[in-house]
Amino acid sequence: MPVLAAKSYVEYQNDAYWVEGTRISLDSIVYAFQKGLSPESIVQSFPLLTLEQVYGVITFYLANRAEIDAYLAVEEAAFDAMPQPLQTSDPDLYNKLMAAKTVRQQVDL
Repeated sequence: MPVLAAKSYVEYQNDAYWVEGTRISLDSIVYAFQKGLSPESIVQSFPLLTLEQVYGVITFYLANRAEIDAYLAVEEAAFDAMPQPLQTSDPDLYNKLMAAKTVRQQVDL
């Protein structure tokens, strides 16, 4: 019987994790998984991926959960720290959107 080599589903490039061979971020799959979407639903949202790839990414996440959760927290903080164009062009609307985001995050908890 031939010896099978392990497959890799995640790659690290340019300071980010990606589904190997694609431009789809690990973040996208993990956030969908954390929201309770099934792998089959995630494939529907990302038709370029196979079910095998989605399961592979989820397995990678679960095997490295603490490290990936820390990575995602750093990415979220960096994104939140970036100046948003709306912040200067329409500060009232920006503040309303940020308040809505805060409420939504509290509801998701």
